[in-house]
Amino acid sequence: MTQMSYELLTKQQTSLTPRLQQSVKLLQMSTLDFTKEVAQAIANNPFLEDGEDGASEEHADAGQPAAKDAGHVKNADPESSEHAAAEAEGDRDAQAAEPAFDESASTYSGDYPVRRDPDLPDTDVGQWAQHQTSMQESLLTDLCAYPLSERDRLLAEYIIEAIDEDGYLRLPFSDLAPASAFSPPVDDKEWEAALRLVQQVATPGLGARNLQECLTLQLRALDEDTPGKQLAGRIVSEHIDKLGRCDYAGLARALDCSAEDIQRATLLIRNLEPHPGRRYGAIDPSCYVVPDVIVRKVGKLWVAVSNESAMPHARLNTVYAKLFRESRYEDRSLMAQALQEARWLLRSLEQRSSTIQRVAQAIVARQQTFFDYGEIALRPLMLSEIAEELGMHESTVSRATSHKYLSSPRGLFEFKHFFSRELATSSGGTCSAVAVRALIQEMIDEENPKEPLSDVTLARKLAREGVVVARRTVSKYRAQIKYPPAELRRAP
Repeated sequence: MTQMSYELLTKQQTSLTPRLQQSVKLLQMSTLDFTKEVAQAIANNPFLEDGEDGASEEHADAGQPAAKDAGHVKNADPESSEHAAAEAEGDRDAQAAEPAFDESASTYSGDYPVRRDPDLPDTDVGQWAQHQTSMQESLLTDLCAYPLSERDRLLAEYIIEAIDEDGYLRLPFSDLAPASAFSPPVDDKEWEAALRLVQQVATPGLGARNLQECLTLQLRALDEDTPGKQLAGRIVSEHIDKLGRCDYAGLARALDCSAEDIQRATLLIRNLEPHPGRRYGAIDPSCYVVPDVIVRKVGKLWVAVSNESAMPHARLNTVYAKLFRESRYEDRSLMAQALQEARWLLRSLEQRSSTIQRVAQAIVARQQTFFDYGEIALRPLMLSEIAEELGMHESTVSRATSHKYLSSPRGLFEFKHFFSRELATSSGGTCSAVAVRALIQEMIDEENPKEPLSDVTLARKLAREGVVVARRTVSKYRAQIKYPPAELRRAP
């Protein structure tokens, strides 16, 4: 007979209530995603409505500020406000007067910007996001001017869609389209012909498979009488490795020509565009960024102010809430749930706005020198410092800084830009990695183009400035600011 044994195990497990889950979800959203989420909630919940002025029933009953004044709520950490929210749920059936309609009040300005074109819809994103034609859109438009068969046009379209942002076709032909897309299957000769067509339609150099082909296509597009064109073509096709090393003497010997001819040809090559895709103004992500806070100087200090005009405004629909309270039908569960969700959302809006503003102000308070002098004065900062000061969990601070932006006289920055690891200095202090990158950039910008600074030299100059970093660290930071090695920066 089998003997069975039972064992009791105890363990700790953290679970999030639905309301806390909603607060966390809203906190980590970007402003644009957050605005869409609120608009969807207003559309789906009859107890919610757009609102800018006047307090909602929820806030009037609970003595809390309206959603518009969410930045003034004192303690809105999603992980510390669950108890307060639970207590506030007991006021659901309290009476509240319906706010009077004010005809002089401004219209809902929850979308950015506040000023609107009366001929456009209220939520027209085109008022603040400029449309830019992408490289693929431009190429597909140009392709329409060519009389092609359906098969040839489809081949060209697959190639265009595969061109990366630098303008290169880096995928092999076999990966451009599924095998079932064409019948009979496409061979390499057909792909080559389609690629030549795209390269002919596009800006010279687009659709190249490597740098050598890219430069060759651009040289072919030049006028035949361009000085140095023929020699430049030979350098690119036969000795591009020597060009990369700036071995001008070796090029002169290999091609049996004078130093003046080599200089003329190499200058022509250096005037070409190694990244032809950049000619198609890449869409700047900042065009689609709405700053959550605006940094201004008040007296001698920089302060963070919530960008209220960019925040969506919602409030409780007091008419529907009053009708619900006065109703006497038996099945009220669905409507009661909708009313509860509306109140939860309003509190979450307040919590999100307050948390972001508090985190932003704590960051700005620690980075005063950055706003005065720039990145070279950015101090090291950790998430744990902000979390400890505000009494929040570090994960809450992380969510409050993700996809959140601040606008300042120095530009638009993501909150996370201000968190940089610290590096030791010879004086025993610390400096940020961002500041070191700024120093390296400053040194390279001021170098003699004919005698560029090597990574070893840069490390020594940094050491004289009191910043001790290894050569490989300098190489990594130099690559991060997109500067080539010294041998590639040397002027002919």
